[in-house]
Amino acid sequence: MQLPTEPGSARETSLMVARRAVDLGVTLIDTAHLYGGGANEELLAEALHPYPDGLLITTKVGVARTGPAGEWKLDGRPSILRDQVDQALRRLRVERIELLQLHRIDPETPLSDQLGTLRDLQTEGKLGRIGLSEVTVAELDQARELIDVVSVQNRYNILDREHEPVLAACEAAGIAFLPWRPVAAGASGAKAEIAAVAAELGATPTQVALAWLLDHSPVILPIPGTARMDHLEENLAAAQLHLLQDHRDRLDRLSEPA
Repeated sequence: MQLPTEPGSARETSLMVARRAVDLGVTLIDTAHLYGGGANEELLAEALHPYPDGLLITTKVGVARTGPAGEWKLDGRPSILRDQVDQALRRLRVERIELLQLHRIDPETPLSDQLGTLRDLQTEGKLGRIGLSEVTVAELDQARELIDVVSVQNRYNILDREHEPVLAACEAAGIAFLPWRPVAAGASGAKAEIAAVAAELGATPTQVALAWLLDHSPVILPIPGTARMDHLEENLAAAQLHLLQDHRDRLDRLSEPA
């Protein structure tokens, strides 16, 4: 699950959504330094600290306001990664981040420097496990020569399967695959087919899209974002939705070329 940072009364709603998510059995919440420059990490700590047993809060580093005019850019320099990890520890109020993911590979910094820094932080006890985000199969293979990769977070959903080869590589290696943007709008025909399956199951199209992901691979753990209580409950109910083979076949065809 991803939780956005919102100002004012929307922030109070986000706090309640985070607490309700845990009450309903959510065991992983995803955040990042990029989300509000760490403000989302602070929000989660305010909502949930001290964290209940079994809850994994994962955050990401490697994007910083170091570009011209202070815009966000990829920055995997060791000093930046170390600083962002230390900030995350403080904001999340923990001594160790159990799962930290590199938000993106910085092409201007040697991969060995980026992953070597995270490996050193792991040795120092500041990190438990390390994952990657938005990587190719080749990048995943290269990274696995340097560190033990336990998760990959790529964009992936029923209509956007560009990273199917990465998912297959994760399945083969027993690596968790956390698709971001797990629910996406598509062409009218695709949306109509998803809606038709949803109507047959007495569910919503969003629930069908999430149920398809859960059914598609045993290593998939979707992280849908929400700031509303009704959407949270809708998303979680998708875990109980059972797709028949006919549904799977129809949904699988949606990403195939015409």
